[in-house]
Amino acid sequence: MASNSRRKKPYKKPNNISMPSSSCTRFSRKKVSVFVSLVMFFGVIFLLGISSNIFSGVAHVPKLYSIQVINEFPHDPSAFTQGLLYAGNSTLYESTGLYRKSSVRRVALHTGKVEALQKMDDSYFGEGLTMFEKRLFQVTWLTKTGFIYDTNDLSKIGKFTHGMDDGWGLATNGKVLFGSDGTSALYQLDPKTLKVIGKQIVRYNGHEVHYLNELEFVNDEIWANVWQTDCIARISLKDGSVLGWILLPNLREGLIAAGHNGIDVLNGIAWDDNDNRLFVTGKLWPKLYEIKLHPITKHFDTGVIEQLCIPRRS
Repeated sequence: MASNSRRKKPYKKPNNISMPSSSCTRFSRKKVSVFVSLVMFFGVIFLLGISSNIFSGVAHVPKLYSIQVINEFPHDPSAFTQGLLYAGNSTLYESTGLYRKSSVRRVALHTGKVEALQKMDDSYFGEGLTMFEKRLFQVTWLTKTGFIYDTNDLSKIGKFTHGMDDGWGLATNGKVLFGSDGTSALYQLDPKTLKVIGKQIVRYNGHEVHYLNELEFVNDEIWANVWQTDCIARISLKDGSVLGWILLPNLREGLIAAGHNGIDVLNGIAWDDNDNRLFVTGKLWPKLYEIKLHPITKHFDTGVIEQLCIPRRS
């Protein structure tokens, strides 16, 4: 019957085969145990190797992001934005450039109104700006001179000489200052002495990323505008490698399409650490944008990203 046909037949010892002795059995079991251990050992090594390659690849393949505009705010179209930061309570601080027009200002986010302004000496070209211990630190173009301002009335309360070759961007994590000088170098500065205490070269796909400009500290990364591009580089503080690229050409192109032909390049990143909001603007832009990032799943050849985001040095 079907049920009986599936039953196993009882095992019978063949007459012409002798059963192993107990010592032989122990020896065979030992060999099997060693074999299994070796298989497991090399299997783990193999899997760890694959995992290491996978995670290493993920860490060194920069992610790409497009953006979604969440809000648009008015921005002074005469402001040649060089430094930008969000200070809470819907308040921005901004450093503007151009000789005889440079300034430090406090701006209302929602209206774009300049609530306070400190004009700089005509001989200085304002650049990067950051806030450390409730004081504003600003660097200037083509000099190693910087200034410190009171956040309440923007009065100048100090002057310093920094250790970078030039002054382009500034940011802070609350412990040190990060600076850029238009090269591929990302500096760490002692906020007390403004001396260089660390320096990394920013690289993407083996290429140095020059023209690092306005900086912002975001979630343990430095985000940098790259001058003459519509790109923001997300930079690792561990080794200076580019972790990701934020592509924003639609913002500038949209302004030009709307008739704002006098605008200059994208420049200005401000991060709201409390509400995780990101703001960007540009030089002579009439708008400031709150944006959200979206990962790009489409594959881009590295050559395309280099062309978009890494300008050649003149």
